[in-house]
Amino acid sequence: MGAEIGNINNGKMIEEELDIDFTDSELVSHVRHALKSVALTSILFASVGVLLTVYLSTTARLQGDNDNYSQLVGLLHYNERLKADEVALLVTSLKAISGAVSYIDNVQHESLLTSVFSMSMWNYGPDVMDAMVDLITSLAASNGKYVDACLDMLVSNFSPPFRFIESLKLPYGKAKKEQVLDRVHFALECITDLIPLAPSRLLPIVMHRIHAIYQRTPEPVILMFVENIFKLESSAIGELVGNKRLISIVIDLLIDFDVQVGWDDILEENPHKGIFDMELEDEQILADIDDDGDDFAREFGGYGRIWKNGVVETLGKLDSIMVLTFEHLNCCKHSGRLVEVHSTLFVTVFESLLESFCQTVMNVYKSKFAQFVIFYACSLDPENCGVRFAEFLAGKFIESSVPPIIRMSAVAYLASYLSRAKFLSAPFVTGMLERLADWCKKYCQQSVSINPEAHKVFYAGCQAIMYVLCFNMRSIMEIPRLKSHLCFLPFREILKSPLEPLKVCLPSIVEEFVRQAKSAHLIDAKSGNPVFHDVLESELSKAFGGKERLDMFFPFDPCLLRKSDSYIRPTFVYWSTVKKAYEDDLDFSSDDDVDVFYPDMNTAESRDVELEGAFEEDDYFDDYHDSLNKMSITPKDSILKKRPNGKCTPLQMPSRLRPSMSPESL
Repeated sequence: MGAEIGNINNGKMIEEELDIDFTDSELVSHVRHALKSVALTSILFASVGVLLTVYLSTTARLQGDNDNYSQLVGLLHYNERLKADEVALLVTSLKAISGAVSYIDNVQHESLLTSVFSMSMWNYGPDVMDAMVDLITSLAASNGKYVDACLDMLVSNFSPPFRFIESLKLPYGKAKKEQVLDRVHFALECITDLIPLAPSRLLPIVMHRIHAIYQRTPEPVILMFVENIFKLESSAIGELVGNKRLISIVIDLLIDFDVQVGWDDILEENPHKGIFDMELEDEQILADIDDDGDDFAREFGGYGRIWKNGVVETLGKLDSIMVLTFEHLNCCKHSGRLVEVHSTLFVTVFESLLESFCQTVMNVYKSKFAQFVIFYACSLDPENCGVRFAEFLAGKFIESSVPPIIRMSAVAYLASYLSRAKFLSAPFVTGMLERLADWCKKYCQQSVSINPEAHKVFYAGCQAIMYVLCFNMRSIMEIPRLKSHLCFLPFREILKSPLEPLKVCLPSIVEEFVRQAKSAHLIDAKSGNPVFHDVLESELSKAFGGKERLDMFFPFDPCLLRKSDSYIRPTFVYWSTVKKAYEDDLDFSSDDDVDVFYPDMNTAESRDVELEGAFEEDDYFDDYHDSLNKMSITPKDSILKKRPNGKCTPLQMPSRLRPSMSPESL
């Protein structure tokens, strides 16, 4: 019969009249013979009514013209606006090669293999994609030498070429994305079914690819790659590869972006503002951005109003990846994978996340955002994940075999978590405080003198207790059962021990704690009060914090990423919403309660009298004030500020870590 055959020659199509017809089996047989003979071969065949000329040749080391072989290689690169007959030509070529893969030699047919592995499914329609999947699967199964290359080719299709980015917003682009990714994951599943060791080879390929693209790659490309990692994690392949290892890839990526942004990139930093003042400002900025009517302002205003322009792009990528991670965790929750175990090999998603947190996030003290991933996971299942995370951190702190710097980091995370997590109950927080207080009491019984460096783990524990109580004291004291429990914790023994934690811990935290503790009758109102003149830190707090400044590490301070904040905000406690123990609308205790804890306390005094009297008595605090004056800290009445009417009132505690003082990464 007569037909037109396309022969690629120097980029031009030459038409020929041929009268040849081959069945599919005959076509494959010809290809096998050509590959096996390693000689110049010309095969003309037809399949499904479409005629095809396939030219195979040996490599250049053999004599003869290799133009025909080069033309076949060029055919595999031909992807620009293919016509119907050209598509059929390519599909039939790929199918023929699939049937002869066992005869392909990785040396003699290197250029052919390179062309195959360089093909992108994004450039073709469904028919060519299907033929590519068959060929890649057949190659991987035919020889172990090709497994890595086949997996890498499929992983490279996790994200599109840059020219497709804009089209992803259109219906055509969305359809193309679905067509490509469905076939990519189907091929990966087929290869793992055929080759048991393939999953172990997949993980390093994914890691290499994502680290190769994350810095200079547009945000949509990175997001699609991360989306495919999560799709792998949720599939049967994830169980074989190791769910925790796939999750760790994303967490590591978040950390990579996180550490690129320094606290010195924040705008309008004021060294005279306290921790809580900064938090209130950040809350207002994020609230204003949410209220903006302009889409552009909502998209970029948050970063522009908080961060310098040089990091806006990095923050945008980080924010979007975190949102994608939140959505994946939410899907895991609804599918029962967050905490439940489905097989003996499967590790729960939360346990995988917790292990990744322990190995990566907790050791990066410059981390500002990545830790909110586990915070969000805990908020999805407070009874299991929320409790598990707190117990994990407390265990790390108490375990003596853990390095001191890790113990300090763990208790800093614990304090911030207990203070900020709205989903944790008051009884649970009280129980964790008891656990910390018992450890601190035992420790101070074994030590005899103040030494910030030698006892830094102890001081970190004391500061954690005070910090948590600044946020939770009133909510605990409002419940009679918990109030009695809290009153019998050994605060007096710890705070007035020879280690003198009130002199060493951050002054801003000490001041607020003492003020609330006096109002709640946890500390004797006549016992005096530490005086710091609203300073954020002291030389002693710097000493126990070390070069990492773990004394000033509050990892769950408000999240300054706009989109991520919308996920965190519903379950997050902001200082502006905290009811303090010294506010006027609550009577904490009866005289009997106070007499039990401090029998000599005069409970008839008003809170104003208590606060004013707190600066006059007790030798312990008098000596303390003298030592502070010798350290050139403002005199002891500096905690009071003058009102216009001439009266003195205590200064407010700063509520948020000043960004420039966040500890540097180890």
